[in-house]
Amino acid sequence: MRVTVDIAGEDTHELEVGADATYADLLAPVDLSPHEVSVLVDGEHVPTDQPVAADRVRVVRLIKGG
Repeated sequence: MRVTVDIAGEDTHELEVGADATYADLLAPVDLSPHEVSVLVDGEHVPTDQPVAADRVRVVRLIKGG
């Protein structure tokens, strides 16, 4: 399956993933961790442990504050 990963404010990547891939599997090839981002499909947050069910996702970096 080919998936477009759009990292908000940064780059867009085209990835080829297996049928059993999760949304977390889309993050490692673009050097991101599930702990530092939120993955969105059609503007809705999706858990990173869910199987990929979309051909386009948007990744938004989370902001830490203190």
